[in-house]
Amino acid sequence: MDTNASPLREQGLRAATLFGWLSAVFVALSVLIVAWLVIDQKKLLDDVTRLRTQSLPQSVEQQRLARNLETLRLEGERVLAARDVQGRQQAMFVVSLMASHPSILSHPRARDVATETELFLSRAAASIGSDAALRAEWQQLSPRLSLAADDISVEGVSLARSEAAEMGEVIEAAQRKLYGALALTVLFIAILLFLLHRRLVQPLQQVDHALSHLREKQPMLDLPPSALHEIRAIEGAILQLHDVLQEHEKTREELERLAATDMLTGLNNRRNFMSLASGEVARAQRYGRPITVALADLDHFKRINDEHGHEAGDIALKSFAGLVRGTLRHADIAGRYGGEEFAFVFPETTPQEAAVLSNRLRRRLEESGITLPNGETIALTLSIGLSDAATLSLEEALRIADHALYQAKAGGRNAVVLAPAAGISIIPPDSDEID
Repeated sequence: MDTNASPLREQGLRAATLFGWLSAVFVALSVLIVAWLVIDQKKLLDDVTRLRTQSLPQSVEQQRLARNLETLRLEGERVLAARDVQGRQQAMFVVSLMASHPSILSHPRARDVATETELFLSRAAASIGSDAALRAEWQQLSPRLSLAADDISVEGVSLARSEAAEMGEVIEAAQRKLYGALALTVLFIAILLFLLHRRLVQPLQQVDHALSHLREKQPMLDLPPSALHEIRAIEGAILQLHDVLQEHEKTREELERLAATDMLTGLNNRRNFMSLASGEVARAQRYGRPITVALADLDHFKRINDEHGHEAGDIALKSFAGLVRGTLRHADIAGRYGGEEFAFVFPETTPQEAAVLSNRLRRRLEESGITLPNGETIALTLSIGLSDAATLSLEEALRIADHALYQAKAGGRNAVVLAPAAGISIIPPDSDEID
């Protein structure tokens, strides 16, 4: 006998040994894949945390900085348009206030252009009468302010967008690894069936053939004593395979949940909300049923962060989310639209009925307040804009609801504003009924 022959070709090789080595390799690959998935899951959690704690706040600050630059430009127009020294000085007060704003001073480009603008407008405010040269110089400076504001705004949006893209790549990588794990499982089962046929079924057929030709004078067939033990080993490998598949399924479900839920509030994130809302709007329009969408914004939320810290802001957002779940109906859809802004869909609900529900939510928030860990209670109010989505696309309805929300803010906040096709109507803060 050739002692250098492969173990697979040696006579008397126990099937249990072969299956043991095959199971060990499969388990090692499975553990490696699960480890990859766990690493991806941790990376996804880190990305979500970074998006919530760094990228989104930075994006919001960029948007505020862009608005401050635009306000500076508009006030500069007022300085040049003023007909008397007093009017120019009043406009210059706002210019100086905006130019010295901390958000502008902390941004090099914004600081430089704001300083240049303030110096120019100070010189313009001190002059008497209309100066064509000053106007010409302003025509060169004003576009620079607008361009800087646009660039800073785009930087803020790009920051959040890049973080979201990275999270999407992590999810896609985890999905590919899950498919690889399933492919390895299928391959393992195929090999197992082949080996079962070659190493177990065929020998059993030979034994059956021998038994069928057994005669009294023929020798007794020497049956392998370890056959049942090897079958039990195969059953154990299958049970182990089932456990691995269950672990993969749990990981996939957790990834899907993380991709659809806002980590702080537990509500739908913006992407999942838009998907659910689009389906509801399409269904309502297909069957001619009423449906209303709403945008809501927590009033003076920045003040809470400034006065009590971002931890208090997070507590306020989570408390409001709990109030939403306890106030709205089971069929209503709620989601965190961004920052302190939330979006709602009210299926089978007219705008007037949705206004009653919204007012109830607004009043409960106003009455409950937010309790901080130190026992301090802070007041929090809500502004809501409503739009009828029965005949509009979701995007158009949200745009109109956003305009209604702006009206609520401009009207003093803590109000519900209904935006029907005919115009805007403000629902009084103390009203539960729609006239």
